This record gives sequence, C-alpha cells and structure tokens, in this order.
Amino acid sequence: MASTDTPATVFETQITSLPLIARGKVRDIYAVDAQHMLIVTTDRLSAFDVIMPDPIPQKGVILTQVANFWFALLSDVIPNHLSDKTLDDLPLTAAEKTQLHGRSIIVKRMKALPVEAIVRGYLIGSGWKDYQQTGAVCGISLPAGLQMADRLPAPIFTPSTKADVGTHDINISFAEMQDKIGTELAEQIRSVSLELYNRAAAYALQRGIIIADTKFEFGLDADGKLVLIDEILTPDSSRFWPADQYQPGISPPSFDKQFVRDYLETLDWGKTAPGPELPTAIREKTAAKYREVADLLMK
Repeated sequence: MASTDTPATVFETQITSLPLIARGKVRDIYAVDAQHMLIVTTDRLSAFDVIMPDPIPQKGVILTQVANFWFALLSDVIPNHLSDKTLDDLPLTAAEKTQLHGRSIIVKRMKALPVEAIVRGYLIGSGWKDYQQTGAVCGISLPAGLQMADRLPAPIFTPSTKADVGTHDINISFAEMQDKIGTELAEQIRSVSLELYNRAAAYALQRGIIIADTKFEFGLDADGKLVLIDEILTPDSSRFWPADQYQPGISPPSFDKQFVRDYLETLDWGKTAPGPELPTAIREKTAAKYREVADLLMK
C-alpha cells in the first residue's frame, strides 16, 4: 500500500516512533515533545461508554475532517488546541504515516479540565428521561407538557463528569461544576459553550441539519487561559437530525451514532464491556450516515 493511501479501517494504531500516552475510547494519543501531542482518531466506536469490538470504516477520517472544519469556523469564539505542525515534522516511518493519514492532528498540550460541557437544544436522550421523572433536566426546570424531541425554549448547559474508559459519565449540577473548577471558570465555560452551540446550530440548520445537543471539552494553556480541546460538533459528540424529517413526539432519525445505540437497545446486553459484535450492515449504514452529515456540513 502506498504511503499516501488511507487504510480502510484503523482499530488501534501501532506507532513505535513516538511514546504512547494513552488510548481513549476513540483516540490514541502520543507524545511529540514537551509542548505538543499527536492525537489519532481511530475507527473505534464507543456506545454507552463501551468500546464496540468492530470498527466503523473511515470513521476516524470523517471525524477529523468535521472537527477541523468546526475548529476553523468557530476560531473567533475561543482559541483551540490545534498547532501548525504536520506529520512531516515528526520522526515517523512510511508505514506509520499511512496509518495516520487523514485521521491525526498535532495539538498543543493543555491542562485538561475534569468536566464535559454539554449543551442541549432539544429534549432527547437522558434529558428526556430526566424530564419525564422530574420535570427538569439536570436540575434545570422546564415548562410542563413538553414532548420527546421538543425544541427547548432556549438551549441549556448541563455539565457532566469526564469518565475513564469503561465507566459512565455522570451528570452534575452547575453548582457541582463550580465546586470542581471554580465559579469564574465554570461561568466562562457555560457562556462559551452556549455561544459555540448557537453559532453551530444556526449554520447547520441552513444546511438542513438540526444539532439537538453536543458536548465540548476544554483545557487551560500555560497562562491559565481557556482553550477548546478534543473534538467538536462531530457525529460522535453530537446528535444530528435531518431537519426535513423532524417532528416532536418521536425520536427523530439521526446522522450520528444514535443509529448504533438504537440497534444496541434491541439486544439483551447489560451496557457493560465487552460490547457485542456489530453486524456488517449496521457498521456500513453507520459509516454512510457519518459521510452524509460531513458532506452536508462541509459542502
């Protein structure tokens, strides 16, 4: 295979030219130097915080393209972790470059914050379950009588803990987030997250896509300034719905991994590792949905 080719799937990278820092649910992270890291988005798929045993073809390449698109589009809102380094700046073999082609970024090292910033514009998922039980989502009261998938009166910010691989994220209140990272920083993250969501949601809607909810992650640079890190507004970190098929009262069709979640919900599986094998048809349909939403967003 030529070094400019992209492998059909990469479940786990094998890079020996750089020290491995960690393997996350989807990403493999390598050290570059004291100021930089290499982040590789594999084709692993995590659902219910469990890594599935089967990769989704080209998923990592699509996620990288989509995240980089959003980083560029929203760079005026907040700085992000991307650097100007490329794979050619690293001491990699030709075979290693082949693995990394199209699915890797070199980023500036940040002090990652221990929370995930979730913004919800629509009532779905765990938010819908919470609302049915309490009339609120993560302690935020909402009007009575809302249906599944209803648009919220205004987007809401609902942080969660940042779980380790194999464990579940836990929703926390804004007060708990303030206790974890400080009031000023928590308020800055809430404000920035809502602005990022509103900007992205308006852009996507013009292209026929509803962003129902999404999550952001943040870090601090050496000067203690807030920086956007990880991935943003991808089919892995967001719920994308086709606007022309949306209607309240039902779970809308999606462009994201909700398709896999819905399949998994039909199985007798306890949502703990190991994950069940995914049929080829499910994997291919998921890959097609990822490609479709990327094409719509970036056209």
